[in-house]
Amino acid sequence: MATLAPTAPETESGAGAPAVRLSGIRRVYGDVVAVAGIDLQIGAGEFFTLLGPSGSGKTTTLRVIAGFERPDAGRVELQGVDVTNVAPAQRVVNTVFQDYALFPHMTVAENVEYGLRVKGISRADRRARAQEVLERVRLPGLGKRKPVQLSGGQRQRVALARAIVNRPPVLLLDEPLGALDLKLRQEMQIFLKELQRELAITFVYVTHDQEEALTMSDRLAVFNEGQIEQVGSPAEVYEHPQTEFVAGFVGVSNVLERDGRRITIRPEKIRMSDEQAGEGEPGTVREVVYVGMVTRYVVDLDAGGELVVVRQNLETSSQEALSEQGKRVRLSWRPEHTYEINKEGT
Repeated sequence: MATLAPTAPETESGAGAPAVRLSGIRRVYGDVVAVAGIDLQIGAGEFFTLLGPSGSGKTTTLRVIAGFERPDAGRVELQGVDVTNVAPAQRVVNTVFQDYALFPHMTVAENVEYGLRVKGISRADRRARAQEVLERVRLPGLGKRKPVQLSGGQRQRVALARAIVNRPPVLLLDEPLGALDLKLRQEMQIFLKELQRELAITFVYVTHDQEEALTMSDRLAVFNEGQIEQVGSPAEVYEHPQTEFVAGFVGVSNVLERDGRRITIRPEKIRMSDEQAGEGEPGTVREVVYVGMVTRYVVDLDAGGELVVVRQNLETSSQEALSEQGKRVRLSWRPEHTYEINKEGT
């Protein structure tokens, strides 16, 4: 099988430059500031995720990179080339959408070949490259089917095949797994990460799903109200959130005020023991939520505030877990598992 490498940029000015650089990007709709002057660099070959709730600015940022939206201020560079005023079709990116956007009247192969046909690639070369990319996305032999004859996961892979057949150095993905059920979405997460490693191209991925972002990303940017709250690796963002918003949005975290300081600690890092243990903060289990693999305990602390504790149900039955409600306990944790935050960041 031929190597599906990204095409080289048409200018030497991109050598060593980030795959994507955004400088002071601002986008306003009437009175709504969708993106409020963000700066961001995405390295070549990264799986980079834009994570945030609805309305946080992540999708608008992706559309600015693609060229579907023009920023009111700021600059967009792709491989070192300023493309702020360049039309979407002239940018070295392709986009995969949540709704797949496949042509229903075309076969799978015709859908995949479409971009090549527009570029004037010969029929023989189109067919060869379409067959190659369909094999890469694990859909060999399905080229003659119509999209309606495929499952949701298969249609998503056809959309991916169509996006990568042109060998773009940057692939933009706008919540591409949002329409799939949980099991298929988890399978596609693994598949997408493997595909990105094989292709060695830059993926810029938009999602509101924290677990998806942590699972797939090399780095991620957490968006909130048109601004970036934190950029880092999944481990950095999860273990050391820089703001209270990040602590609460990326996974589940406890925020506790002690001695004038605001600290955050993840529920799985807290040890819960009997009150007689003598160490840790005393409190009462107010609520118990059994969720199969783990149980969540909400503990009201005697000193004020509450903490959520998560325990794996390695040898605990649901009845044993639920019987803990109302029990007096002590909570303790290692100092290195806490992180000081404030509402504006560290």
